[in-house]
Amino acid sequence: MAKTKTSFFCQNCGTQYPKWIGQCSSCKQWNTIVEEVVQKEEKQVWRTNSNTSKRVNAPVKVSEITQEKELRLNTHDSEFNRVLGGGLVPGSLTLLGGEPGIGKSTLLLQIALKLPFQTLYVSGEESERQIKMRADRILPKSENCYILTETKTQNIFQQISNLEPDMVVIDSIQTLHTNHIDSGAGSISQIRECTAELIKFAKETHTPVILVGHITKDGNIAGPKILEHMVDTVLQFEGDRNYVYRILRSLKNRFGSTAELGIYEMQGSGLREVNNPSEVLISKNEEDLSGTAIAATVEGMRPLLIEIQALVSTAVYGTPQRSATGFNAKRLNMLLAVLEKRAGFKLGAKDVFLNITGGISVDDPAIDLAVMASILSSNADIPIDKSVCFAAEVGLAGEIRPVQRVDQRILEAEKLGFQTIFVAKNNTIGLKNPSIQVRLISKIEDMVSHLFG
Repeated sequence: MAKTKTSFFCQNCGTQYPKWIGQCSSCKQWNTIVEEVVQKEEKQVWRTNSNTSKRVNAPVKVSEITQEKELRLNTHDSEFNRVLGGGLVPGSLTLLGGEPGIGKSTLLLQIALKLPFQTLYVSGEESERQIKMRADRILPKSENCYILTETKTQNIFQQISNLEPDMVVIDSIQTLHTNHIDSGAGSISQIRECTAELIKFAKETHTPVILVGHITKDGNIAGPKILEHMVDTVLQFEGDRNYVYRILRSLKNRFGSTAELGIYEMQGSGLREVNNPSEVLISKNEEDLSGTAIAATVEGMRPLLIEIQALVSTAVYGTPQRSATGFNAKRLNMLLAVLEKRAGFKLGAKDVFLNITGGISVDDPAIDLAVMASILSSNADIPIDKSVCFAAEVGLAGEIRPVQRVDQRILEAEKLGFQTIFVAKNNTIGLKNPSIQVRLISKIEDMVSHLFG
């Protein structure tokens, strides 16, 4: 038996210390250092009785390495495929994080039921009957999905070797534990060891593995931050519980883009893919309302049209309020300062509230002009025509700056029936004779004169 040793880990970031200290020097959090038992012994492979000989890799010239297109497994979910970059890569480890009750287990069970090849769904949180009730709501007749309720990794690998599935789903990584570590499930060392075993299994058998990870109140993956460094892909499943729409984002992807976005609608029968999110994110109001503007943004490779709402009112108290939902509050303050300094609008003594409809958050600078238009519309109480949209960045000097991929934005606005789009004068537009009217402006005054006279 190897000598047992204890070490101290930060429960927030995973940093290891030789002794207990009050504050973590890495993440600056207090009282997050806990003692855990660490076993110093030679690591065993995921196979309990493996007789495979060890292979040593030799150095190879870059020019001699053959480049082949990465084989991908189709998940039969267009939104999930888009975020992953085209599908699951064999041998990859994907981590799906999200708040409790947001729909992580529903999404992965739905994918597991739809797949045409053998899938093993391992759950350490729910019983077989609970999963069966959810599966009946999503897809009652599925012959390729197998359910296993187990938390011990050695037993899981034994069942995997018997079944030999084409994909494995673990729900969740915080519930797993291995015999090689004495500490409890969910601890830093247990999560690290279990993930290392799963990585070894995935790489050796070329089986894609999807892990579910809970998140903390700060929005980070619960447990060690190193979990995100170990896996190939990190996905974030987010949304407001009060809204039916859920957003799937890619935070890290070794096999694709990290800027892609997938949108789902939560229904009683599972999650429905939203293929045309522009129609969802724009509300259908029959009457003209002030303080509303439409912006053309791009998420990943897909252009979206989103609705921005603003409310400007007289401050009741001495200090005016600034509130933004789905938009950076500091950027809102910057745009208000530009409006006051460069355009002459006195908004310093007024409350400003900004909201991006649909419960999504956008950090694209191309929506700056639409934000300004909605604020000015609410301030003057003059509605903006429904057939007008915006795609431009605003600089500190009050100038209208060009944005990337403006052609895609114009085509999306044209497809949805908009008649006018405001873009920067310096933007290079490659489209020939678009049916939509493209207004080129260079400063804020040009937009104000066009919209409000």
